[in-house]
Amino acid sequence: MNILVLCPHYAPDVAPTGEVMTSIAGALADLGHRLHVVTALPWYREHAVDAGWGGRPLRREAAASIGRISRVHPFPTDKSNVPARALAFGGFTGLATAVAVADRERPDVVLAMSPPLTLGLAGWAAAARFRVPFVFNVQDVFPDVAVELGVLRGARVIAAASRLERFTYRRADAVTVLSADLAANVAAKLGGGPGGDPSKVRVIPNFVDTELIAVASPDNSYRREYGLEGRTVVMYAGNVGFSQSLDLVVHAARDLAERRPEVVFVVNGGGSGRAALEDSAAGLDNVRFVDMQPKSRLPEVLAAADVHLVPLRTGLARSSVPSKLYSVLAAGRPVLASVDEGTEVANTVEGAGAGIAVPPDDPVAFTRGLDALLDDPARRARAGQAGRRFVEGWASPAAVGRAYADLFAELVERRRRRAGRRDG
Repeated sequence: MNILVLCPHYAPDVAPTGEVMTSIAGALADLGHRLHVVTALPWYREHAVDAGWGGRPLRREAAASIGRISRVHPFPTDKSNVPARALAFGGFTGLATAVAVADRERPDVVLAMSPPLTLGLAGWAAAARFRVPFVFNVQDVFPDVAVELGVLRGARVIAAASRLERFTYRRADAVTVLSADLAANVAAKLGGGPGGDPSKVRVIPNFVDTELIAVASPDNSYRREYGLEGRTVVMYAGNVGFSQSLDLVVHAARDLAERRPEVVFVVNGGGSGRAALEDSAAGLDNVRFVDMQPKSRLPEVLAAADVHLVPLRTGLARSSVPSKLYSVLAAGRPVLASVDEGTEVANTVEGAGAGIAVPPDDPVAFTRGLDALLDDPARRARAGQAGRRFVEGWASPAAVGRAYADLFAELVERRRRRAGRRDG
């Protein structure tokens, strides 16, 4: 089967969604499928096109492992500049659409990833051009996330984004989401009627590579490099942006500075919110900032912590599932999650016995939960072991690839039957 994939990031870009799609593409290729990936030039790390990749708006490359890759300019901008970012999404989507619909090799199915939501239009246009099924993969539900963050404002703007969201869902042959609560969110927006069948919403979770990320000693070169030997390390590892309530970390660090001098907080990563967070933490000797590490070092980074933090702002856990949660569980480390009750993150942490979930944006509850884990090393060990057991029974990259391949085959066969009935 020939599969056309449209996504905002792909290896060697280091964005989490890029790593997800790279693994899915590899799993599909291992099953014998041929792919054409239309994506952006690498730009995630510094929000600027990586050195060596600039100079032209389109690059094509042969990829023996999967097929072909076409990379277009992403028009990178500062996340805080909403109008510029909207224009950037539009420019990237326009280029991706042009490349996809002009392809000389007809695909059998089109898979497009969101965010950005606009990339769904590119997927729909390409699928319509070739008269093939269109699958829309939703990693975060937009515009919900942007509205919750206050990034998207104004009734008309929000209404327009919601119309685009519903338009894309209804024209997709299937919409894949990461969890049951995200599925309920999307299904509620379909509205019934033509294109509104809620059964088109399918749950295909992301995955964690339990071979790459294994339980390991915390006493490693990462700790030595950053002066963390002999300390109790509480870590946030990931993007430092608008979605994360990292002010909770600063609050907890102030609270624990004198009464728990052995504890050090590590923020490992970069993003648009890091500078402000560093300013907020100025003068706190128990907070360290470490730049994003290469993917090859991820197992070591995760192992270096005694407790990992997953803080999402109020409302966001209902439309977003951070993939780093499953990596932390694979590393056998306990989690303190600050998220909405009843969401995938909270249910996973509590259901697996992998840590503690507290209400979002509540500094008192956050510090109390952290104290509970710090007070009880045995509880931390049990939680880490439980989290590891949970992900060992979860989907592997190969299993997720097979789930997508089965969905594609189902949709292609359904379309073939419909065409046969029309011709008959």
